[in-house]
Amino acid sequence: MSAPNPQTRSLRAGMIGMGMIFEETYRPMFEQLHAGGLYRKDFGVAAVSLAAVATRTGSRARAYKKEAGAKIADFTSFEGADAVDKMLAAGVDFVCVASPDDRHFDAARKAIQAGRHVIIEKPSVLQLQQLDELTALAQEKNVLAKVVYHKLCDPDHKKLRTLVHDGELQHINNGYCSLLEPKSISKGQFAEWIKGRNPGTYVAVHYIKLIDFTFGGRLKTVTCAGQRGLVGPADGNTWDSTQLRLVYEYPDGREAAFDIHTSWVTPDEQEVQFRFDNGVWNGHSRKRGIECTIEGKTPHSFKITMNTHYNGTFVEPWGDRSQRGYGIEVLRRFVEEVAFVEFGGPADARRNRLAEMRALRYNDLAADRQVVAAVQAMEAILEHAAKGSPDGVVRVDANGRMTMHLPGKSDPIILYSR
Repeated sequence: MSAPNPQTRSLRAGMIGMGMIFEETYRPMFEQLHAGGLYRKDFGVAAVSLAAVATRTGSRARAYKKEAGAKIADFTSFEGADAVDKMLAAGVDFVCVASPDDRHFDAARKAIQAGRHVIIEKPSVLQLQQLDELTALAQEKNVLAKVVYHKLCDPDHKKLRTLVHDGELQHINNGYCSLLEPKSISKGQFAEWIKGRNPGTYVAVHYIKLIDFTFGGRLKTVTCAGQRGLVGPADGNTWDSTQLRLVYEYPDGREAAFDIHTSWVTPDEQEVQFRFDNGVWNGHSRKRGIECTIEGKTPHSFKITMNTHYNGTFVEPWGDRSQRGYGIEVLRRFVEEVAFVEFGGPADARRNRLAEMRALRYNDLAADRQVVAAVQAMEAILEHAAKGSPDGVVRVDANGRMTMHLPGKSDPIILYSR
């Protein structure tokens, strides 16, 4: 790895994928860092630049470079099948992986193998075997491997966790989460990669991580059902909607069940309800007090219920235009973690700083085990359902061994064993 320069304190970023999530969160972060740099007392001032991007065709990179102008430094665009290899060879210090979810593993493995810090969009990977390989490689190469879970930075979810952490809400009993996307997502922005995929892997992971991180416990059972016929054929392997159920066990022997419903063929909806021994938490990610209609623009180019907490654009009272929200905050925090590892003290204490950042369970790849286990189980259940064997149940034992049980089959299918 070409080490970051401790004198100039500069970090060069590589970007894999420039789709919707780049536009919404990475783009504003890189533009803000280009304009103002990065500062924290423990590591000082660091210059952060988007140095290179890797995409399949390069068209979005060219369009962005033209549109952004002076808001961003010049960057190198690599395209084609070997774009990631060329980008890594060009020299970057950390890599952001924002490609479709079934491409995360290969890109992240190349970046970590090259000795680069990595942050991966959710879901990090699709199988525990892949997670094992990446976490071991990150340990070997002494780099950070992190995952973007921006909903953990949602102020409402921060408050939920605070109330649980402080013992105000006592012992989770069950929960329901719904995250629905409209047809314009599945038949528009995502149409090029959606074949053979499902909305659960894409968005249920937000709430799987929220549940896993906030309430702890051990994942015990996974079941899943779904519907087909709108995005793809009714007997195909592309899913319109999924209904996922997770059962967790807690140290006192009690259990809690969580139902997570996802879709990309229905109107926008994002809500959660969690029930405790002594209370109930209800949250809605869109209906937070703002409703707006504009003739000819809502609900398409403008949403009626705006989530300004995630990614809001504003004209400040003092006249400046700004863009901020938890979708940007979580990425900036990762860059701060990289800067702390590289610049936050003497070189001989780097391993200690690396260990400190790896201990952050909210985003470290090694803490993603139960989320990836749920994703792997869901993918396996839906795969067998598409082949004519529905109603599978995945069980995870205390040692992490994961088996799928199908009706009418005496022998379980081993999905993962240490």
